[in-house]
Amino acid sequence: MEEHADAVAAALAQAGLAGVEVIGHSMGGAIAVVLAHRHPASVSRLVLVDANLDPVTPGRGPGSGGIASFTEEEFLAGGRDEVAGWVGPSWWSTMRLAGPEALYRSAVHLARATVPTMRELLLGFDLPRTFLYPEADGEPRGADQLREAGVRLAAVKDCGHNIMLDNLDGFVSAAGLEPRP
Repeated sequence: MEEHADAVAAALAQAGLAGVEVIGHSMGGAIAVVLAHRHPASVSRLVLVDANLDPVTPGRGPGSGGIASFTEEEFLAGGRDEVAGWVGPSWWSTMRLAGPEALYRSAVHLARATVPTMRELLLGFDLPRTFLYPEADGEPRGADQLREAGVRLAAVKDCGHNIMLDNLDGFVSAAGLEPRP
């Protein structure tokens, strides 16, 4: 996560940008949190979209925990195809774009999480933070703790994990973004 965050910070610096509003989905949300921690001048606001905040116990099933349940050799020798079946076509449409080794290694690091965790980092920030989640999933774990720390929670109707793809208008509204004409 740290290397991803540092790469984003380098790209922002190369573009001459600082104090940007960062939207991070899923693992991208975890990277956004680490970015704000490691490069605080880079970030003025965080919008986390069904983001990973906590370590995940590896186990056969969709997501990073499922990928991390394999050794790298197992994943490359057929586990990747198994994961494609677990996550379904919507998730796989983006996951398949990553190189197999990069997908595996990123998932393992995401499942392991950071120390302190992304949740602990997020709770300590003094900047506007919003956490979007699919309404059907219910509030995220530790919702009261997030609220107490000033994180705005926003449920989005009619969507799954890919909130911005499933319900763009709901995503834009919940994130507090201005719709384009």
